Amino acid sequence: MEPVLSFLMESSDSGSLLDSVYVEAVEQVGDVDETRSRVLDAAYAQFCRMGIQRSTMDDVARRAGVSRITVYRRFATKDALVEQVVRREFRRYFDQFLIDIRQAETAADRVVLGFVSSLRAIRRNPLIGGLIATEPDLLLPSLTGDGGRTLATVRRFVADQLRREQRAGNVSDDLDIDFVAEMMVRISGSLLAVPSHIIDLDDDARLAALAHRFLVPMLEPREPRLDRP
Repeated sequence: MEPVLSFLMESSDSGSLLDSVYVEAVEQVGDVDETRSRVLDAAYAQFCRMGIQRSTMDDVARRAGVSRITVYRRFATKDALVEQVVRREFRRYFDQFLIDIRQAETAADRVVLGFVSSLRAIRRNPLIGGLIATEPDLLLPSLTGDGGRTLATVRRFVADQLRREQRAGNVSDDLDIDFVAEMMVRISGSLLAVPSHIIDLDDDARLAALAHRFLVPMLEPREPRLDRP
């Protein structure tokens, strides 16, 4: 099986699938197929309990209380089913992220909340966090071995949020948005891929303090913009 996030980075005319998941979250697009949702719920529960590699389509069908044929009618392969389960978890993450940042009053507060919310959502998600802990050979290659596409997609998302702040006059027009987004994403990605023995990633207060100390100052341009090709 390919690294489980590889499909999220596949490009199309409208961008990567991860981009489309974010758009769906913003536009609140829902799933109206009840049987499909039931199968996805069952697959999520099965993958969380047994892992992806040890789970079969028959296992999912039994857990969903439907026939094997019903599962295959909606998901042609196990990879397709895994894709949609993981995609739905990222949709839930984006939904929660958009709720969390609405609670913040300033750009600095939104950076802190976004950082804490992201790490919390991924690490505490029974499926994604479980994959990081128990099946890193499936997940981590997607983060580190795809030529930087995963990081680039997340960077675009963060940069988009920062540009909203810039247009609203909340951060300086001189801020190098792409560079700041790159650094923020690399810090978060590093903490997820290689957990620290010094920083307790399950302590929201410690994470917030870290963000205040190291990420928030990035919102103030201190050096000339870095030229990029």
